[in-house]
Amino acid sequence: MLTPEKTALVLLAAGRSERFADGDKLTEDYLGQPLAFHVVTALEKVPFLARIAIVWDTVLDFSARGFQVVENPDPALGQARSVRYGVEAAEAAGAAAVLIALADMPRVTAAHCYRLFDASDNGATLVASSDGVQPMPPALIGRDHFAALRGLDGDAGARTLILRGHHVITRPEELVDIDTREDLAALRAREAAAAIRAARRRSG
Repeated sequence: MLTPEKTALVLLAAGRSERFADGDKLTEDYLGQPLAFHVVTALEKVPFLARIAIVWDTVLDFSARGFQVVENPDPALGQARSVRYGVEAAEAAGAAAVLIALADMPRVTAAHCYRLFDASDNGATLVASSDGVQPMPPALIGRDHFAALRGLDGDAGARTLILRGHHVITRPEELVDIDTREDLAALRAREAAAAIRAARRRSG
């Protein structure tokens, strides 16, 4: 079984927020901190071999959160280019696997990521998350697939690869990703409603 100590966390944070209308979605406030830092906080106690953030033109200081920061100079070439940079940095660090996560998925938990490790085997590991419909990040990928990851092209990222792997199902709300302002508004509304319900239970 793979372990975090042999794995590099690769956080993809180089998107251009094209569907977000204006501004950088990763810097938007969500529950008191930038959207991108929620997954950073959720996974900060997982003992990864290395933490690598692939960024583009951001004011967010990932290095202060323990990440090696790698600039993607041309995110227009698609997410696959960010994956390639992440895998190259992971190989340089001596990683046996990468855990690929997205900075615009603020509800991911460490508990779920440990379930990905529980479902792993060896260097041939291909384990992705699933909402019960389709596989998606976070995804744990062993080093046997590093060459394939480096050869990806376009905006599909590792999607075509993880379709062939094992899928660990979790609650859809844990895997929500934020593409538009409407997505963020809906997430904030759900959090507010949950807080109201919790307050009513405490007072009742």
